[in-house]
Amino acid sequence: MLGVLGRSALSSGIFRRGLSTEVKARIEDMIGRSSVVVFMKGVPEAPRRGFSNGVVQILRMHGVPFEGINVLEDEDIRQGIKEFSEWPTIPQVYFKKGFLGGCDVLLEMHQTGDIPEELQKIGITSALAETKESS
Repeated sequence: MLGVLGRSALSSGIFRRGLSTEVKARIEDMIGRSSVVVFMKGVPEAPRRGFSNGVVQILRMHGVPFEGINVLEDEDIRQGIKEFSEWPTIPQVYFKKGFLGGCDVLLEMHQTGDIPEELQKIGITSALAETKESS
């Protein structure tokens, strides 16, 4: 399931202003810092919007260590990440440098029980998987 549903709507080029080489390099560096990276509004300790908070809560339920990047601090990153992923909204979740999706995708994966399997693929064991196995 790693990947994004519904990308074709964005292929029209609406978000393609031209990602600068510098911003692209910065984003690639950011997504390479940790196994799980979230581009969000606010910080993990204080998300600034509901969808960012939703992503943080889901990852915390699974006991996932992640790096949160506050896009409100840098307009180049805020706009650049949308162009980089061809996804128009924030938050954006990356597993091992691969774009997973936003809050809606992560919530659906949580509801269907797919997150533990995806985490296992990147070497992380979900706290919920451990709880389920202990039962």
